[in-house]
Amino acid sequence: MENLLRTTAERAARYLAGLKNRGVAPTPEALANLRRLDEALPEHPTDPAAVIALLDEIGSPATMASAGGRFFGFVVGGSLPATVAASHLAAAWDQNAGIVVLSPIAARLEEVAMRWLLDVLGLPPAPGVGFVTCATQANFAGLAAARHALLQRRGWNVETQGLFGAPPITVVVGEEVHVSVLKALMLVGLGRERVIRVPVDGQGRMRADALPLLDDNTLVCLQAGNVNTGAFDPADKIIPHAKAAGAWVHVDGAFGLWAAAAPARAHLTKGFAAADSWAIDAHKWLNVPYDSGMVVVRDPRHLHAAMAVNAPYLVIGESREPEHYTPEFSRRARGIGVWAALRSLGRRGLADLIERTCRHATRFAEGLRAAGYEILNDVVINQVLVSFGDAELTRRVIAGLQADGTCWAGATVWQGRSAMRISVSSWATTEDDVERSLEAMLRVASDVEATAPR
Repeated sequence: MENLLRTTAERAARYLAGLKNRGVAPTPEALANLRRLDEALPEHPTDPAAVIALLDEIGSPATMASAGGRFFGFVVGGSLPATVAASHLAAAWDQNAGIVVLSPIAARLEEVAMRWLLDVLGLPPAPGVGFVTCATQANFAGLAAARHALLQRRGWNVETQGLFGAPPITVVVGEEVHVSVLKALMLVGLGRERVIRVPVDGQGRMRADALPLLDDNTLVCLQAGNVNTGAFDPADKIIPHAKAAGAWVHVDGAFGLWAAAAPARAHLTKGFAAADSWAIDAHKWLNVPYDSGMVVVRDPRHLHAAMAVNAPYLVIGESREPEHYTPEFSRRARGIGVWAALRSLGRRGLADLIERTCRHATRFAEGLRAAGYEILNDVVINQVLVSFGDAELTRRVIAGLQADGTCWAGATVWQGRSAMRISVSSWATTEDDVERSLEAMLRVASDVEATAPR
């Protein structure tokens, strides 16, 4: 085992060191080589070292180099050094973080990470918190807590009675609601189409003046950080109105809420701390390895009621039991990575990570705009939308850039316009990465324009 772990760590280190010089997307040859893995299950055991060698030799070249500094697709962070190492140690520990008795260390680190998280994001100090897989699960858990609270007001216990015959809940979302919220609404039985959609402005922000009539049986879903533009719903206007009506406010803050940790960006999150529940990702802007998200619910009783079950064989103590705040029973110790990220960065390091990536995004926007290309959004955090002309031209530039390999950015459609979306989310991105990638974008765009039909 000792030699296996040592050689595996050496392979991992070589992989990470090689990201600086390789293309971001895997080559056609690397993808074709994956055929070697399509084999019958071996009849006899294989030396573990040979298994790892095969995995590295075939798998490493076929990865997307999202752990490096030139991947700008979707909203994908890298993994901070401390979190990579902590994940390896946690895997060796092999802890089941469901209940305290199975892993006192995992439970304690969750509590510490939870306290730090609430502090840096300016959220209430004593909520219910669950460490889940992703923002979709965080949205699911937060909306389940909302469902419990809203139906409890009407004397309905949804956890025991289900939704058959339950009083209806009105759900209000913005036109730019993220698909993870819609999936979560589907999973909690509220339906992804049985919603009232509120019009948005040119940046995707929900219009406070267009809200429908709200009451104490309404669930309002706000967004902190639009996945295309980075824009924030006007929480300081909407939440007081919603709370006065008795509505529950849930915030999809998958990556945008981290702006609260950077003093220069914290004004963007004004008002969001007054909500009732929040969904947050750690594997995006906090740069924790996949998978890692958190749900936060102001009144812990509602999250506990929605998630907790018990059985005679479970050993439940007096302290906070992690399984009572997440959909899972058995699960890996995700709090370890969150703790390692926050412990290694500190308050100033986290603020610098957020601010630095925002500056990189601004540089992309300035460079592309100076070359004559249209930036479709106000660059308020780490998201940039650029159009290279009509839809076909933009599509060809994106395809050309991805094939070039210098960097990787994806396509989107923003309010009817085709665009390339640049998301700068990784701690590993340097100024050199930005300049190198910007040069590639401009070069590819120029080549595509030169060969475009007239």
